[in-house]
Amino acid sequence: QLQASGGGLVQAGASLRLSCAASGRTFSRYSMGWFRQAPGKEREFVAAINWSGSSTYYGDSVKGRFTISRENTKNTVYLQMNSLKPEDTAVYYCAFGPPYSISYYMEEYDYWGQGTLVTVSS
Repeated sequence: QLQASGGGLVQAGASLRLSCAASGRTFSRYSMGWFRQAPGKEREFVAAINWSGSSTYYGDSVKGRFTISRENTKNTVYLQMNSLKPEDTAVYYCAFGPPYSISYYMEEYDYWGQGTLVTVSS
């Protein structure tokens, strides 16, 4: 299971930290990713982190503003979101990625959480 939390309504320029608690797998073996889906749009890649936390990828629209991290001892992955913009408004999903690797291809993520809504007002 993947349980995402931390979403909410904030003003532009604010920060939020999303958390995703994992269970049911050996968390430390798997890369993890965050994706988002805005109303009327396709789901898009946001960020990914490899199994150890030593490697990260970011989507172009969030580079320099968002930071993905993980705590394997807590089976949790985080997404720190700074300088939020109204265009960041979306449902954010965490997902298990390939083991011992990292990917930004949605097709390589095989288990998804339920999502948490982030709304950024202007």
